[in-house]
Amino acid sequence: MLYRILKLIVGLGIRLYYRETKGKNAHFLKHDGPMIIIANHPNTLMDAWLVGNVCQQPIYYMAKGTFFSSPLKRRILQSLKMIPINRKVDGKIKGISNEDSFAACYKILEEGKTLVIFPEGSSFPERQLRELKSGTARIALEAENRNNGKLNLKVVPMGLFYSEAEKFRSSVLVSVEQGLFVTDYLDAYRENTSLAAKKLTEKFRIHLERVLVTTESPEQEKLLEDTFHILWGIERERDVEHEVSFMKRIKDRMEEIQLVQPYLFEEIQQLVTTIQWQSKKLEIHADFIHRRFRSRLYQMQLTLSILFLFLGLPLFLFGIIHNLLQYKLTDFLVQRMTKYVEYYAALGVLIGFVLYPLVYTLFLLGFNHLFEPALWLKIVYFISMPVSGILAHTFARYLRRTGSKWKYIFLIMNQKDALKELQAVQLKLKKLIFD
Repeated sequence: MLYRILKLIVGLGIRLYYRETKGKNAHFLKHDGPMIIIANHPNTLMDAWLVGNVCQQPIYYMAKGTFFSSPLKRRILQSLKMIPINRKVDGKIKGISNEDSFAACYKILEEGKTLVIFPEGSSFPERQLRELKSGTARIALEAENRNNGKLNLKVVPMGLFYSEAEKFRSSVLVSVEQGLFVTDYLDAYRENTSLAAKKLTEKFRIHLERVLVTTESPEQEKLLEDTFHILWGIERERDVEHEVSFMKRIKDRMEEIQLVQPYLFEEIQQLVTTIQWQSKKLEIHADFIHRRFRSRLYQMQLTLSILFLFLGLPLFLFGIIHNLLQYKLTDFLVQRMTKYVEYYAALGVLIGFVLYPLVYTLFLLGFNHLFEPALWLKIVYFISMPVSGILAHTFARYLRRTGSKWKYIFLIMNQKDALKELQAVQLKLKKLIFD
């Protein structure tokens, strides 16, 4: 019961925190037998919540033993279907036995249930797939071995892609791979446990990389991100699934160019640096570099923008008044509680679930004291506070976007030649990568 209630609450938190949450190939999660879901781990607790939100069936999680450091925590987390595991890096946690945890995993799988494991072991915000621990392969193979290869255990890779993991109202894509069965490795496992687990783990890595955008180093990641943001404005489709696809295309082409034509790769690096420097100098967002100025179209857009801003201002102010305090305080508390960005989203959701309803209740009490409204009006007022908060955030983004359009128009009027030069460099970069 507690698991179901928390799943509903967490699902709501995910939808409020992220502007776009999309699942791809979720039908691969349908299986008549036991299943192990393996996923990358860039965003701590949010990763587990997203996996649980995508899966229809109840799922069990393997989690690091440090979360289970007290009897009370242990009881609560176990009621949430979490299984502790002692990691070498953490040392041995009192009261936690890996043998007992593995036995619990085998039992779960033998009952035809679903187990979630993050084989990287720890959470890392970078777009890098770290070394996978062999424990997942060992659990899968041993479970099949204990059941003479008749368990029909399926291992399903899942890729978690965040546009900006720590930022409120950003986007996330949960992409599911077809999955694989481990029985092909069972004979090898019986001959050499370690070698078979190692080979299967490598297979897991190959399957995970199919649903991820991965880089080999921080330098490569930065170049990929910079190039993506420069060229992303050229694309017409702007959903998160297309974002992943476009980023993978850039990554694959740049790896190919670096291998076959290293001199072109150096030129790409120089062009990216040049565009960034010129964009900063001109104070123009990359989305506007490629645009062609059409006087009538922009006049119409700006007129509509002003009208929208005028009409939406009361709602914007209502949302600001009822949400700004919680928004700023949540951000303040998150940054005081941790210095690791991979914890920002999860902490923001947890704090928000306490802080926002509390402040809304105070507003409601004040509203009731001042006006003594009817019950239906109280309900409408309470619901309008979170709704107006989301709309106010959207309104603020739109306002910034409108400001960028005005900058673009002034740039055309005053520095047309500089803009044309920047557009030419962007076009050259696009041709080098994709032509």
